[in-house]
Amino acid sequence: MTRIATFPSPTLPRSRAAFALSTLAALFWGTNFEATRIVLEGMDPWTAAATRFVIATAAIMLWLGMSGGFDVASRRRNLIAFCVLGIIGVAGFNAALFLGMRSSSPVTAALIMATSPLTTTLLDALLQGRRPSARTMLGMAIALFGVAMTVGAFAGTRIASGDLLILCGSLGWAIYTIGCRHWVRGADALQTASWTMLSGTVVLVILALWLGDPLDGIAHAGGRIWAAILWMALFGSALAYIFWQVGVSVRGAGPTSVLFNLVPVAALILAAILGRMPQPMQVAGVAIAILGVV
Repeated sequence: MTRIATFPSPTLPRSRAAFALSTLAALFWGTNFEATRIVLEGMDPWTAAATRFVIATAAIMLWLGMSGGFDVASRRRNLIAFCVLGIIGVAGFNAALFLGMRSSSPVTAALIMATSPLTTTLLDALLQGRRPSARTMLGMAIALFGVAMTVGAFAGTRIASGDLLILCGSLGWAIYTIGCRHWVRGADALQTASWTMLSGTVVLVILALWLGDPLDGIAHAGGRIWAAILWMALFGSALAYIFWQVGVSVRGAGPTSVLFNLVPVAALILAAILGRMPQPMQVAGVAIAILGVV
């Protein structure tokens, strides 16, 4: 048999870098659930979400400006996509997270969000007019079984309303991931993250002024709360959104979304470090759900 020489693809280093950045994004997001729990001790959900993204948007827009990324033509061409995706993937996703975390635990919330890769793969297949494979459907069934174990569905535990809200947020994130890949044209990862985050932040600020009490929440927030907000804003939002967009633009929505299974792993590890040991059923549920995603 003749051995055919193979050479590494010139796109391989770029793909590896995108993989590494997407992994970091998932790990940063995994820490957001504990940080959210801390912030909600002193702020209402709407104020917390809006404050986080005002800081994150200021940071990411500064980065965009310093990099010379204010492409007027690209922004005009994708204006509708940026606005819709920002409302769904920033405002909707984070409103569901902050409201849901009032009655859900960080580990459970992270695991529910980890089902997003399956939802993304399913929606992406339907969008492209092809039937999901049997393996995809089996993986979704296994992952949902793991989620059910974690929320205590088989032990007679009443599923918290917050869990359902976070599930809706997971669906919104899947739509955001797919939309950034298919609906945005001629915009790089930084531009897409920046403009979608800006549009979502505007919506969150309006909702906070209408439904929350931002002045009181900001005035009475202590150092611990501000530290958690800054972490979420800079690492769990600005950097995470940019890193995720790099992965989506280079590797595609489906392959990138698989890395979301690292979110509950990071949440479990952080909870253990902070002395909040997860229950054995939660650990087993996370393991089964990740198996389904993989």
